Amino acid sequence: MTDMTVGFLFIMMILLAFFASQMRDPDSVSKVEYDKVVQARDEWQVMAQTRAERIVLLEEELAELRLQREQMRMQIVQLTAERDRLAQDLQVARIRTEELEKRIQILLEQLAHRDAEIEELRKEIAQLKRVDPLEAYLAQVTQARRQVLIRLRDAIRADFPDLQVELSEESDALRFQGEGLFASGQPDLDQDRREIVARLAQRLDEVLPCFTVGLASRFDITCNPGFVMIEAVQIEGHTDNMGADRMNRVLSAARANSTFFAMTQTAEGIMQHLNLKRQPVLSVAAYGPDRPVAKNDTPEGRATNRRIDLRFIMVTPQDTDGIQVIREALQGVGR
Repeated sequence: MTDMTVGFLFIMMILLAFFASQMRDPDSVSKVEYDKVVQARDEWQVMAQTRAERIVLLEEELAELRLQREQMRMQIVQLTAERDRLAQDLQVARIRTEELEKRIQILLEQLAHRDAEIEELRKEIAQLKRVDPLEAYLAQVTQARRQVLIRLRDAIRADFPDLQVELSEESDALRFQGEGLFASGQPDLDQDRREIVARLAQRLDEVLPCFTVGLASRFDITCNPGFVMIEAVQIEGHTDNMGADRMNRVLSAARANSTFFAMTQTAEGIMQHLNLKRQPVLSVAAYGPDRPVAKNDTPEGRATNRRIDLRFIMVTPQDTDGIQVIREALQGVGR
């Protein structure tokens, strides 16, 4: 019985449990499900909290990105404006560059032209600087003649301070005013003026030996370093234009001859000074009124034209061979 009772009770318990399970509250859940739901709820709460925090972070990041975007837009506006300005400046610069390129090209062409001109001038200067022996010699001839004339002029001035004696404009003659040597209209030297001519002859006789050949010549390199030679020393007679032309020509010749003879009488050896052709260098010439040095419409001008010129004519070779001939002739003096 006991075993049957126990079995029965066991069956009853099973039935009661069955009916009890059938009779439970439909709204109630099992603890396992409940625990699952609670766990799910907690998980969702955590997720919601996490999402809320993420949303806050994302909204802050979104706000920062929007701010950065706005700043970028402002930078784009600024850069666009600057780009447009630079593009405009670039256009202006391009136009200016083209203008400058054209100007530079013009200047380069002008520079090339100037360089060509400079080169031509440089060549011309170099050519001019080349010493032409003949030109150099002729320059020495001119300088030597001027020095001889100055020497004679200064010596005559020292001897006769009141006498008017000057170099000609070409520095090739000593010029004596006619009133200083001759009375007006007279062909002969005044007696008191013969001393002037005599002194002039002596001074000339001191100069000629170094520039001539002949028995009285005495060449010295110190007095004639350029090896120049005198062709002629002309005593020229000149008059004003008053009176008949024939009379003036005769008068000028008479005055030149009167001076010539006075000089040769004082310095007897003066005619021994010879030129390259072995001719006496002292000679006479008469020009009458043909070569005035002043206007004849005033007494002063006419007095200036009534004069004696002592003109030095130098030997001027045509080439360097002629220079050598002169040099050899002077070096042969006294041998």
